[in-house]
Amino acid sequence: MNILITGITGFVGSHLADFIVNRYRHNVYGFARWRSPLENIRQHLIDRSITLEFGDLLDLESVERVIDAVKPGIIFHLAAQSYVPYSHIAPVSTLQTNVIGSANLFLAARRVGCVDMVHVCSSSEVYGQPEYTPMDELHPLNPVSPYGVSKAAMDLLAGEEWEAHGLPTVRTRAFTHTGPRRGDVFVASAFAKQIVEVEMGRRDTINVGNLTSVRTFCDVRDMVRAYWLTQFCAMGKVYNVGGDETMSIEKMLHILISLSTAKIEYETDLSLFRHTDVTLQIPDTTKFREKTGWEPKIPLEKTLEDLLNYHRERVKDG
Repeated sequence: MNILITGITGFVGSHLADFIVNRYRHNVYGFARWRSPLENIRQHLIDRSITLEFGDLLDLESVERVIDAVKPGIIFHLAAQSYVPYSHIAPVSTLQTNVIGSANLFLAARRVGCVDMVHVCSSSEVYGQPEYTPMDELHPLNPVSPYGVSKAAMDLLAGEEWEAHGLPTVRTRAFTHTGPRRGDVFVASAFAKQIVEVEMGRRDTINVGNLTSVRTFCDVRDMVRAYWLTQFCAMGKVYNVGGDETMSIEKMLHILISLSTAKIEYETDLSLFRHTDVTLQIPDTTKFREKTGWEPKIPLEKTLEDLLNYHRERVKDG
C-alpha cells in the first residue's frame, strides 16, 4: 500500500515515518514544501526508505498532482502551523495553512478518488479552557487562540467531508505529546535545551513561563502508534488521544532537572506567559482505547531523558 504523510519533515510526521518503515513493507511518501528543513528525515533519504513529493497545500493543483501520482491508500494529514503563540502574531497565515490547506487536501483526495482513509490530526486546543475534566469528545469546542480556531475549523470540515461527500476521514484530537525532535519553542523541549546549555556552560539559569498549567503527557512515539491504529476506527468519527501522566508544568520541569547532573536554577520570564492560555488539559481517551486497544507504553521519565539526549547531541554538534 502507498501511504502519504503531509508534514513528514516535522516532529510527529518524521516519527510516524520511522514507525511505518521500521515495521511494515508499505511505500511511504512525504508531501513537503521544497524549502522544508530535512533534518528530521535525512536518514530516511539516505537509505531511500521514503520518497518526497514536493508541493504546497495552498496550491490545489500541486496537491492534486501529488495525490494522483502517489495514489495513496491512506493519507496521514499532519502538516500545520502548530505554534500557538505564533498564531496570535500571524492569524491569517495560520488559518490559511491549517484550514484552506486542509480543504485543498480533502478536495484533491475526492477528485482523485483512490483514498481509503484520511487521518486528520486535530488538537486538544479546540476545547479551550475545560468546562469539565476529563474532557471527552462531546466537550464543547471553545478555542482561545487563532491556532485553536484553525484546528476546530479543520476538524469540523473533515467531519463534513464524510457526511456530505463520503470522504473517509478519521479525526484525532491529540493532547500534549513530546519527545526527541520536538521544536525548542515548545515547553518541555525549551526546558531541555536550556538545561543542556547549562550543562555545557553556555548559560547560568533557565527561563520559564507559567509553571502552574496542568497537562497530561504522552510520548510522540506512542502517539504515532495511535495514529497508525486510526485505520481501524469508524469513518467520520473523532477520537481523543493522550497519555496517562498528568502533572503541572513545574513537576515536569523538576523531572527534567533530576535527569541532569548539573546544578539547575530557573527564573520566571514574563514574556513567556501567554495572553490567553489553556491551563488545564486532561483527556478522556476511553473511546479510542476501547476501539483500538491502544495504550501508552513509554513512561514520561524515559521521554524526557531521550529529549535531553536529543538536545545534547544537537548542542554538541552545533
